[in-house]
Amino acid sequence: MLAKVIVVAALAAVAHAGLFQPASSYSSVSAPVLSHATPAVYSAPAVAKYATPLVAKYAALTAQDYYAPAHYEFNYGVQDPHTGDHKSQHEVRDGDVVKGSYSVAEPDGTLRTVHYTADPHNGFNAVVEKSGEPVYPAPAPAAKLAVAAPKYVAASPYYYKH
Repeated sequence: MLAKVIVVAALAAVAHAGLFQPASSYSSVSAPVLSHATPAVYSAPAVAKYATPLVAKYAALTAQDYYAPAHYEFNYGVQDPHTGDHKSQHEVRDGDVVKGSYSVAEPDGTLRTVHYTADPHNGFNAVVEKSGEPVYPAPAPAAKLAVAAPKYVAASPYYYKH
């Protein structure tokens, strides 16, 4: 057994060993410096002359409040039978008073209409109206669940051998 270990170790050493290359040398010729460079000539720095800065004069800005009462009116409506989206809105503003209404088709087929007003004295007030009769789809009949009667299956006997 020891001989096999020695043979395997020798094979590993031979496989790991490579060819020896001669060492390369990098040599350069060095010689002492025989002369020195002439030092650079420096003169005193030039003095920069600056002109007196100009002072800009600006007129003082005065804040002016711009106040104009808001006046607008808009409305829009959507009638999309493909998606079932039916709604509309109308709103009017005169200064701080807003009046308007919007309507939405509910999923049960009714139309909900909201009339609202808003002003600084009374705040926001809304009146909701619902028109139409709700229509609900008929429930689907429950499917009968077919269940098989229980069946007894006896296990086959198992015999031990001693």
